[in-house]
Amino acid sequence: MTHSGSCLCGNVQFEVDGTFDGFFLCHCKYCQKDTGSAHAANLFSADGELRWLSGANSVTNFRLPTTRHVRSFCSLCGSALPSAPIQGEPLLVPAGSLDSEVPTMPQCHLFLASKANWDNQLEKVPGFDSFPDP
Repeated sequence: MTHSGSCLCGNVQFEVDGTFDGFFLCHCKYCQKDTGSAHAANLFSADGELRWLSGANSVTNFRLPTTRHVRSFCSLCGSALPSAPIQGEPLLVPAGSLDSEVPTMPQCHLFLASKANWDNQLEKVPGFDSFPDP
């Protein structure tokens, strides 16, 4: 199966060939910092092959020393992008970076001990299709 994705500014475009073995919502402090949100939503593929279609020279990689935490992003717009596997690790693909349908639902929440204090009972917060009227 081929999945396609891109960054926010459209400079970086990519494809992933393969299947996703895992889909996790990670609440660790590292993922909160690098997403600026309550959690990261990451897909993992042991056999996935990443192919940069455009903008590969704009992809920046950051690996937090002494951890397994890695983040790849567009150097122009900052959007999260797939991180190519290193030393037998699976391919990591931020779910929000895909333009094609995400083929599965998240399997679980991880690192709930680090969960943001405001990330509770969010189903009770009002929802709108766009910005609400003032």
